[in-house]
Amino acid sequence: MATTGTTLVIASMPDRRPTRAGRTPGPYGRLFALPGTRAFTAGNLLARLPMGMFGISAVMMIAGQRGSYALAGAVTATGLAATAVVAPWTARLVDRYGQARIAVPATLIAVLGSLSLVLCVRSGAPAWTLFASYAATATTPNIGGMSRARWTHLLRDSRSAHHTAMAFEQAADELCFMLGPVAAAALCSAVLPEAGTLTAAALLLTGMLVFTAQRSTEPPPTRTARAGTPLAELRPLLALFLSLGVMFGAMEVASIAYLGSHGLGAASGPVLALQAAGSCAAGLLYGTLRPRTLPTCLAALAAAMALPWAAAATDSVVLLGCALLLAGMATAPTMVTAMSRVHAATPPTRLNEGMTLAVTAILAGIAAGSASAGWLIDHSGTTAPYALPAAAALTALAIAATRIPHCNPVP
Repeated sequence: MATTGTTLVIASMPDRRPTRAGRTPGPYGRLFALPGTRAFTAGNLLARLPMGMFGISAVMMIAGQRGSYALAGAVTATGLAATAVVAPWTARLVDRYGQARIAVPATLIAVLGSLSLVLCVRSGAPAWTLFASYAATATTPNIGGMSRARWTHLLRDSRSAHHTAMAFEQAADELCFMLGPVAAAALCSAVLPEAGTLTAAALLLTGMLVFTAQRSTEPPPTRTARAGTPLAELRPLLALFLSLGVMFGAMEVASIAYLGSHGLGAASGPVLALQAAGSCAAGLLYGTLRPRTLPTCLAALAAAMALPWAAAATDSVVLLGCALLLAGMATAPTMVTAMSRVHAATPPTRLNEGMTLAVTAILAGIAAGSASAGWLIDHSGTTAPYALPAAAALTALAIAATRIPHCNPVP
């Protein structure tokens, strides 16, 4: 019955009926008029904010208590590697057995890992316990993927509404990764070194419980899903997401180093937030427009990623901030359109797993981009590394043009 009611609402969405005030609701108004969408979105945002908090919280806590950034970096890198291995398996279980049944226990394991990390750091436990504790957080479910799977299930008969929902999800990603590090740094520095990790763990658990409690919008489990993974169908797209990850990782490290060389290390957070803010705004706007092809979006991204490189060459921090804002505005449309290709290439019964594989490729690219930019900074200064994001965007464009078939918009 719930599905039938939702279908009726979706069918009425193109009618754009006036509200009580006599105004026609916009695309987002019609989106959140669907039953249950506001509730699961609230839980989604609560659980997603910690994704931008855990890494910097762990670094600040470990470095502050143990006095070693090398140890802090090694611990967080181990967690990233563990996530790359565990996340696709967690996503496969979510697709097969349902979001609530898998996501809640997986989240509890991740939260216990965070609490164990805090206790081990505070008690002076051996270094290996920090690695083991942080590796346990790799069971954190891909909340963004689960939310997108819900929208895909609800809006399977409305292409334009699905495009709007995917744009909203990308904007939410940018917002959380913009606010998360700022909140974590403030908590760790102004309250306690452990405050960032503890707050992130509490938000994750609370948000996941709220999200999974909304059973009427949950996609049905697919216990009969075939063996294997959607890797063969997604391989060209994973190469594209890997390139985009390199772009993100290199841009962040290059900007931090560039601002630090100008005595503005403390401003790196707000300046980098300009890129996320531009992407968030562009994502919301893109959701109201007709989707473009993937090569078109990537061509705009490649051109935009050359702007920070040009700005850095002028030695102007103001121009760099403006360039990062413009570069961010090209990011969200590209990510929304690329994720639509994941939807098209992934069997419906494996959607969460497919999206998690894409996120894993991005994380691997971020690690490679960060390391490459760091090496280039040590050998060529703080301007040359800005060539890496531009090159990565061009590589992604080449992959889309030559290896990904049917690059038409697929909302």
